[in-house]
Parts: sequence; structure tokens; C-alpha cells
Amino acid sequence: MNNLDNVDKTLLRLLQQNGTMALADLAEAVNLTTTPCWKRLKRLEESGILRKRVALLDPIKLGLSFTAFVQIKTSNHSKEWYHCFVETVSEFPEVMEFYRMAGEYDYMMKVQVADMAAFDKFYKKLVNSIEGLTNVTSTFAMEPLKYTTALPL
Repeated sequence: MNNLDNVDKTLLRLLQQNGTMALADLAEAVNLTTTPCWKRLKRLEESGILRKRVALLDPIKLGLSFTAFVQIKTSNHSKEWYHCFVETVSEFPEVMEFYRMAGEYDYMMKVQVADMAAFDKFYKKLVNSIEGLTNVTSTFAMEPLKYTTALPL
């Protein structure tokens, strides 16, 4: 972040709002011509700051309105178990986010499915795929109050 100037930060803010914004529009917004603007974008991509440009979908309109947060405790903290666990959970398309945690629980994931029946199917698949889970606790979101993918620059 230390190597980013105000132009870089503005470009990143604009792309977080609209990843399909045309190069000419981006350049105009930061008071550059297209070539220097393009070079900045390439530098941001090559440095890994700008990881990818994606489309954000509405889960409710796609019938995936049920959000669960799953917290997991395990008694196994070996390197081998960890890699197997991460690989297994990462393959579940229902898992939108997945974290190793500090505190009472070892891991937490955000799961997006259609309804309670779909969550129950996911839950059974999860606990039957991985040995060593000692506690799996789920909570369910009733209403999304804030959601953003934009980082505060």
C-alpha cells in the first residue's frame, strides 16, 4: 500500500465500483491518457494488488438466499490434517468464505445455499468428509445488513 499514489488508489476505487469500466473512462477519471493508465493497471495486476475482475451475482435472485456461518473445532492440528481439511472444504461450492481463526473456534466458513434442506445436505457432506471435527456449530443470517467487496482505500 505504501507504493500506491492517489492515482493508483482512485483507479482501484473505481474498479471496485465497476470492474467493467472502460480504459478511456478510467484514464479520464484520473486525468491521464490511456497508455499511462493502462501501464498503471498492468503494474497493479502484476504486483498482485489487482487480483481479478469478477461479476457479483445476487444470491436471492438465483435462489440461494440461505446464509449460514459454520464454526468448527478440531482436536487434530497436524500439518497433514490441515492440508487435507483445507483442500476438502475448498472444493465445496457452497463455501463462499473460509478462515482459520483465533479464539474459541478453529475455523469458520460462510455457506450460501437455497434453504435449510440444502444446508442440511451440505452439513452432512461436510461432517462425513472430514475426520477429527469435534464441534460443528452453525448460525443462520436472518437479514443481510451490509455487504461489500470494496476495500477501504
